[in-house]
Amino acid sequence: MADYTLPAEKLAELRAAHRVTRDKREADRIKSVVLLAGGWTAEQVAEALLVDPNTVRNHFRRYREAGLAALLHMAYRGSDCELDASQLAILEEHLRTHVYLAAKDVAAWAAETFGVTYTASGMTALLHRLGFVYKKPKLVPGKADRQAQEAFLAEYEKLKENKGESDVIVFMDAVHPQHNPVLGYGWIKRGEDAEVPSNTGRRRLNINGAVDLERLEPVVRFDDTIDAQSTIRLFEQLVQVYVYATCIYVICDNARYYRSKAVQAYLENSRIKLVFLPPYAPNLNLIERLWKYFKKRTLYNRYYTQLMPDFRFCHRPVMAKFSVSNERSSWWYCCGLLKNSSHALRNVSNDS
Repeated sequence: MADYTLPAEKLAELRAAHRVTRDKREADRIKSVVLLAGGWTAEQVAEALLVDPNTVRNHFRRYREAGLAALLHMAYRGSDCELDASQLAILEEHLRTHVYLAAKDVAAWAAETFGVTYTASGMTALLHRLGFVYKKPKLVPGKADRQAQEAFLAEYEKLKENKGESDVIVFMDAVHPQHNPVLGYGWIKRGEDAEVPSNTGRRRLNINGAVDLERLEPVVRFDDTIDAQSTIRLFEQLVQVYVYATCIYVICDNARYYRSKAVQAYLENSRIKLVFLPPYAPNLNLIERLWKYFKKRTLYNRYYTQLMPDFRFCHRPVMAKFSVSNERSSWWYCCGLLKNSSHALRNVSNDS
């Protein structure tokens, strides 16, 4: 009878390798050796792992002769690709502009274009080898003007360089969270469902706010509607917060009420100066990143029975906590800021 005993240090090595591996094949090979060394027969191990008994014996022999590296070495080599290098380049270029819902659809295009047949699983493997992953595309404004955005970024850099020492720059916009939960991913027991109650109707809150990149402390207000008057009231809050500022530059989008007669009349004798973003450029308004983070903390997988007061007042502690805690650093990291102009331009998307 074969001797499958191993010293304690070898078993410890195998168990340590089993804890860290993420490859099922490697894990099964390690288990084969450990179970044999623990007194199981090759037939018992094979039955447990659904492999052949000779495979189990070969795993043990390989480990005893050449160690852990030899045991985990995968000698299998996949079949050669049916497409040549030029065809693969054409496929890659095609997939950069066409998003298919299923690998079988890509296989159908390859069969029609190159006369080469792939199964769905074969095309999936090929797509992985080419560096593709299965994920959702990203919505971007269809009318975004990259040149206008680049010009704005250049002006923004000049503004930061030339502004007075006491001047501040803030990014302003409103957010309108609906009185309904937003479903997000979370850890749920396999085979079970986690249910989140929902509300009927489309009631929502209107929150207007501004944030500067130096203090990262948002100035927000709740209004029945966002219009010229609510904008003026937010301006008044900003003036009170930044009493030391000679000029408060407010970067905002092109909402109609920002150009209304009431707002323009207020600005004539105010320390506030509006700086308008290019049209269709929410990616350049950094408060959009704050609103995205804010909604994730208050709406994702959360149910509020009433719009007032439950839903409305749940937002206030989050903003207060953001102002005084390390949560600011999380948002700082996520938003990318405008200190990296190329990053801002790559993300031409509405994050709200």
